[in-house]
Amino acid sequence: MNKIYYLSTCDTCKRIIDELGLKARKFEFQDIKTEKITAAQLEAMKKAAGSYEALFSRVALKYKTLDPKPSTEQEYKKLILEEYTFLKRPVIFIADAIFIGNSKKNIEEAKAALA
Repeated sequence: MNKIYYLSTCDTCKRIIDELGLKARKFEFQDIKTEKITAAQLEAMKKAAGSYEALFSRVALKYKTLDPKPSTEQEYKKLILEEYTFLKRPVIFIADAIFIGNSKKNIEEAKAALA
């Protein structure tokens, strides 16, 4: 499965899509703002990532206002399903590999997987 979960309004996501040349490849695109993540999709991400915490964005503006902060896997899952901004973006599936977030190292690894 080649799929990317992203925000169409996010300049970083747009840059990564362009950098990886995903529009020219057979990729499924899901804008998580207009097409909510389902529980089954999040479960597949968790299975590939190892935890919901690995998928959780602590840089989201709404995270700063959370009190108390999430501390269990179920709390991370609940927050991601309730609010798209809590998903670390982008989440890219290339075959069975998952790449989460926008770190330079992560994008380089995704490039290598596409080569």
